[in-house]
Amino acid sequence: MIKTTRTPTLAMAACVLAALALIGCSSTVVREPSRGHSSRGPSRPSSRPAPPRPSRPKPGATVVVQRGEGLYRIATNNGIQVADLAAWNGLSPPYTLYPGQRLRLYPPSGGARPSAGTPSSGGTSAPRPTPAAPVAAPVNSGIRWRWPADGPLLSRYVANEPTKQGVDIGGSSGAAVRAAADGVVVYSGTGLVGYGELIIVKHNEQWLSAYGHNRKRLVNEGQVVKSGEQIAEMGRSGAARDMLHFEVRYNAKPVDPLLYLPAK
Repeated sequence: MIKTTRTPTLAMAACVLAALALIGCSSTVVREPSRGHSSRGPSRPSSRPAPPRPSRPKPGATVVVQRGEGLYRIATNNGIQVADLAAWNGLSPPYTLYPGQRLRLYPPSGGARPSAGTPSSGGTSAPRPTPAAPVAAPVNSGIRWRWPADGPLLSRYVANEPTKQGVDIGGSSGAAVRAAADGVVVYSGTGLVGYGELIIVKHNEQWLSAYGHNRKRLVNEGQVVKSGEQIAEMGRSGAARDMLHFEVRYNAKPVDPLLYLPAK
């Protein structure tokens, strides 16, 4: 259910925060030859050096997504094709990113492949596709999860379905939304389309949880939260009814929260 405007993941974030780009270049000043010295031969035209290209990252290099960064900006800053960066990290449109998310800057195999449209040294045959990174999460997350809200389960996770990347939990406006585990708030805002008032909590380098459609956010970015601590009030921002949309992400990829939440 994550559609970007910014850069989170959930989409938190997304990207929370998707699709911002920048970067600059330099120039060289060329002096005109002084007039009245015809005995000298013609001056050579000065060549303006091309702006340096970013060096291609080495195998093993990674980057942590910062607030406001999208996939295009990260790919451009690191001299990588957007399609390659997405494939190497198992991302699919709309390429939602979240602050604190770690992306690999190299193929899963550790090797490099030419980008589409770039011929190899031996010819112009199309490059072989790079396999996407595995999406499956380990059976044991090492985290003691708890339900983030009381109420009936309205909608379940569906793999590869953009609008069902988590579960929806019913409730009334103002009901408590709680942290599903200990962590740090890495996003608190409204920058991801379709999530309304959204909070993203980072539990460790691999695991995030997201809480959408809140009426009111009660925590700020950088704040440490404990499992069961109230972080928001349930609402319907970006939704048709009062409810909590809850996602669990492993290495930025959505997994079924019901595999980790305790049985009711």
